[in-house]
Amino acid sequence: MSVESALLELRLVGDIAGSFRVARYQRGYRWGQLEVERLLNDIWENKDAPYCLQPVVVKRDGETAWELVDGQQRLTTLFLIFVFMEREGLQKAGPPYSIAYDTRPGSEYYLKELDADRADSGIDYFHLHRAYECIRAWFDTHGVRRQYVANKFYGYLFENVRVIWYEAPKGMDSTTLFTRLNVGRIPLTDAELFKALLLSRSRGDAGTTDKSHEIAAQWDSIERDLQHPDVWAFVADEAAAESPTRINLLLDTIAGGPRGRARPRFHTFDVLQKMIEQSRPEDVWNRVVELHARVLGWYEDRDHYHKIGYLVAVGEHFSELVALAVDETKSGFGAVLDARIRASLDLTPSSVAALTYETETHRDKCARVLLLMNVETVRRVNDSSERYSFRIHLSGAWSLEHIHAQNAELLTKAEQWKDWLRLHREALLDLPSIDEDYRENLIRRIDNAGDQTDRRVFQDLARDVTATFTLANGSTSANLHSLHSVSNLALLASGHNSALNNAVFEVKRRRILELDRKGSYIPICTRQVFLKYYTDADAQQIHFWGTQDREAYLNAILSSAGGVGAYLKPEVPLA
Repeated sequence: MSVESALLELRLVGDIAGSFRVARYQRGYRWGQLEVERLLNDIWENKDAPYCLQPVVVKRDGETAWELVDGQQRLTTLFLIFVFMEREGLQKAGPPYSIAYDTRPGSEYYLKELDADRADSGIDYFHLHRAYECIRAWFDTHGVRRQYVANKFYGYLFENVRVIWYEAPKGMDSTTLFTRLNVGRIPLTDAELFKALLLSRSRGDAGTTDKSHEIAAQWDSIERDLQHPDVWAFVADEAAAESPTRINLLLDTIAGGPRGRARPRFHTFDVLQKMIEQSRPEDVWNRVVELHARVLGWYEDRDHYHKIGYLVAVGEHFSELVALAVDETKSGFGAVLDARIRASLDLTPSSVAALTYETETHRDKCARVLLLMNVETVRRVNDSSERYSFRIHLSGAWSLEHIHAQNAELLTKAEQWKDWLRLHREALLDLPSIDEDYRENLIRRIDNAGDQTDRRVFQDLARDVTATFTLANGSTSANLHSLHSVSNLALLASGHNSALNNAVFEVKRRRILELDRKGSYIPICTRQVFLKYYTDADAQQIHFWGTQDREAYLNAILSSAGGVGAYLKPEVPLA
């Protein structure tokens, strides 16, 4: 939504004046007891502190007349509160504004009368009268202090309670805007509100420079930079990732405050508005420009890009990293990032070797270790412009894949058994190292099972086929490399069928190569695992994943040159 010619300000409820027209595209008043009491309680409990209601969106209809595009429910409820206090003799003055309806002229008159006898003669009358009675009941709960509460409440409306007054551009179609804000449930964002306020305050009075056009151009340029998927992906934490307005990330960071559900609506706008009031619009805007420059600087620096991208991917917040960078040199900030990565792992070499897929907390650690290994492998390539793709990482779901599955017990359906046997039959045909008669016997047993495979037949076949693709463990360190250890895990996109998930190394190797040929994204270390990159050439048996392979893979994980070794804690000496 364009806001170049929009006007925005915070306006005290007591200063709202003129006549408001509710156009025909809007339904009538529909607030119930919950909404009315919430508004009353919020204003009362906030007491003397400044309090900001949600936006009231208007378009000018004349000198003192407005088309009320959004905010009918709030303005009508406030109108009823004014009417109640005047009719009950609690205050002398009534509402400072009026509300009319294009298609329901009777509602305008009923709003002034609020006749109980006519409350059931129309749906609008019913809701207006019920809200009025909710207001009465709320004031009555204060008993003998009702007059005192009314005096205080009335004062709050003129001294503390404001609405975000948003005057939409004259050329904007009202129906489209209303549909977006209400039917489409796409509210005005902090960024849109701040932009409108910033530009309106930057236009300058007579004799001063109008900076609004320059700021608007800079705003569009910053948003365009942040819309670049690779730039956005390495700094966008989970809360920001789905934001349609990317500059919100910078504004939220400058505003600070709670995150997630604990963050009040329009918190960012409220804080930045106060900053503008206390300084100058260009001072606040310069902070946004500087933060944007910092993001681009981090993106251009391969070390910072990869380390920050990893930290954000595992849950660090962009705002926290910005705070860590304050007053740090480039090398100093790099050291800070290294420390944060080390803390995110919180592992020694021996504890990495002991990680197991079977424990939930260990699974998270395994995922972090393998993600960091992939990131570091790319980062440490000298004289390369290649980057780890946090964009792809952010856009998909990733799972820990067993490199070699030694059992198929998790498969429980006939269709899964059929798929598993088909995949392994194809691999058996190309396995050169087994006895020919034994191979033919296994293939004949698979073919004889056909579509009539039952659990017992499948489990017997799966046991024998898996054993054929499993090397005997001759190493004394074999128990370090169990089925579920990190040395038998790799990162892979989720979504593969369960038969493949429980397949042996050779079947998975074939699938990885097929995906790679088709251009699917395979994390670099996962590709290298299935290409036997980490295993010494003289120890390679291309169709199997044995103890020697796992030892070489674990050593690569623990290495400081491409692995995670540089970010591990030292071993604690035995007492």
